[in-house]
Amino acid sequence: MLVAPGLKLAGNRQGGPQVHTPGVALETTIVPRRPYSLALSARMKSDATRYFRHGVLTLALGNESEPAVGRVAQAPDGSLSVRIEGRRPREALETLRFVLAADDDHAPFLERFRDDPVLGSRVRRLAGLRPLRVATVSHALLKAVCGQLIQSRAARLLEGRLLRLAAPAHEDLRLPPDRRTFAGYAPAELVRHGLAARKAGVLVRISREWDLERLRDVPSDAAAQRIERERGLGPWSAGMICLYGLGRFDRGLVGDLGLIKLCSSLRGRWADVDDTRELLAPYEEWSGLASLYLLSGGFSSSGRRRVDSSSGIAGPRRHTPRGPRRRMR
Repeated sequence: MLVAPGLKLAGNRQGGPQVHTPGVALETTIVPRRPYSLALSARMKSDATRYFRHGVLTLALGNESEPAVGRVAQAPDGSLSVRIEGRRPREALETLRFVLAADDDHAPFLERFRDDPVLGSRVRRLAGLRPLRVATVSHALLKAVCGQLIQSRAARLLEGRLLRLAAPAHEDLRLPPDRRTFAGYAPAELVRHGLAARKAGVLVRISREWDLERLRDVPSDAAAQRIERERGLGPWSAGMICLYGLGRFDRGLVGDLGLIKLCSSLRGRWADVDDTRELLAPYEEWSGLASLYLLSGGFSSSGRRRVDSSSGIAGPRRHTPRGPRRRMR
């Protein structure tokens, strides 16, 4: 249902003039493929483009000329109540469905691995978990670049600084970045905001030379191979972009620090990148989704953190306290 014409929106870059555009609000209901838990899926996934508070996910959608804000809450019957405010709310709704992974059927994954010796307890406890994706492939690249070699909390803070620097503002959020967001910056400018020089060079170079959105039409293996050909990107980055930017379940987060810690615990020795590849191999076309479940083992079915929490998503550190250095992702 469309309501409320004349809605006030803001779509400006930091420090720029306020922009007011007429808009409408779309109120609708999404019935996701079950099981689905918004609380589990949105937990710890807030960034400069979205936040999850008091059971409501609020996120910026669209671009600078057609900004939108979506709000999502899950009803007791499992359906998702949605309100989108913007100039083109129906287009924003399609993006929102992708971000929520609401139409993806992961029941075969749950059935196949419910008794798996490593993954089974997580599958049974967290059956409603889906990846909360990002609206653009460029945003997935940013997450991959920021997450390399540092802890997940530090990566989120760094990503937020860069989005507040470069992405257009929309109300109290930042719009999802596209290839133009960082293409106009010199790497040194991003370095001044905390991004390592090598990472800044990767982000700016790819933003200028490559339209990442074209990867949506490419099979996962070909997309991953193309990503890994870029200097400064590796299998972990390819997994991040495939899982969160392209919506693919078949590329695991090889080399993830949390998975390395899990492998170390399972094997009683310090693990490395190859151990994570071996850990994910049995999950085959579900290795990306398996990565998410393995890294979410510290949450209960309500989305609350358990005492025996696993590490959150983050790339491997440059150095380890013992054992050999790991290869860059």
